Amino acid sequence: QLQLVESGGGLVQPGGSLRLSCAASGFTLDYYAIGWFRQAPGKEREGVSCINSSGGYTNYADSAKGRFTISRDNAKNTVYLQMNSLKPEDTAVYYCALAAGYYCSGYDYRKYGYWGQGTQVTVSS
Repeated sequence: QLQLVESGGGLVQPGGSLRLSCAASGFTLDYYAIGWFRQAPGKEREGVSCINSSGGYTNYADSAKGRFTISRDNAKNTVYLQMNSLKPEDTAVYYCALAAGYYCSGYDYRKYGYWGQGTQVTVSS
């Protein structure tokens, strides 16, 4: 069964850090770009970052630039999102999603076919 499982969320104070993981099972991530999205209560889902299949290309939404770093370890079949300098407005459920192919192609969520269940990130003092 194809599955993406996010982990690493939690409660953190403003300015703190978290590292999210997206682990795949039932298939290999090697051939797919992976996107991270988030959705806060009452808001639309928004793209945060994307990494291509080889890890050689990454992209960040303006809200993530300079603070978040996406990476992948294909040997572990896992993609990571390191989040630093967290702000209360980063509070959301974070999802990883499988792109249709090797390359990142923006943050239209309809272009991502498989999604994890999400992990809650709460930034609060």
